[in-house]
Amino acid sequence: MTAPSPAVPILFKRLPHGEGLPLPAYATPGAAGMDVVAAEDVDLAPGARHAVATGLALAIPHGFEIQVRPRSGLALKHGISVPNAPGTIDSDYRGELKIILINHGAEAFAIRRGDRVAQLVLAPVVQGTWLEVDELDETARGEGGFGSTGGVVALGN
Repeated sequence: MTAPSPAVPILFKRLPHGEGLPLPAYATPGAAGMDVVAAEDVDLAPGARHAVATGLALAIPHGFEIQVRPRSGLALKHGISVPNAPGTIDSDYRGELKIILINHGAEAFAIRRGDRVAQLVLAPVVQGTWLEVDELDETARGEGGFGSTGGVVALGN
């Protein structure tokens, strides 16, 4: 068994409407994402989207991002998701962390202050540079696009 990676400190500022709420936290020792809670009450109608306040502003270390992902239970049971999943919080953003949620369900969904609404995953970022060339190397796949590597075979008439 390997030792866990050292924890990366994330500086934060608690905003007035975030007072008294728990910080994002891992539910289990093996969890990849931290549950984050709402700092406001919202009734999300079917098909509606809302940027849910968390009451936190962050200073993510340079070289990292925070990915915002849906909570699987909310998605399965109620159709609540993150429409731009995974959302990205960049290391140079200093505004309030808000979680964009969408209701894909058939009924309105009540979000209450303190409810867990999403997961946050701290991830390293590698920035790339573009290098123009005249030709690209050959691969077995070549220019095969969507569905070209196998998967479900469509049966037609």
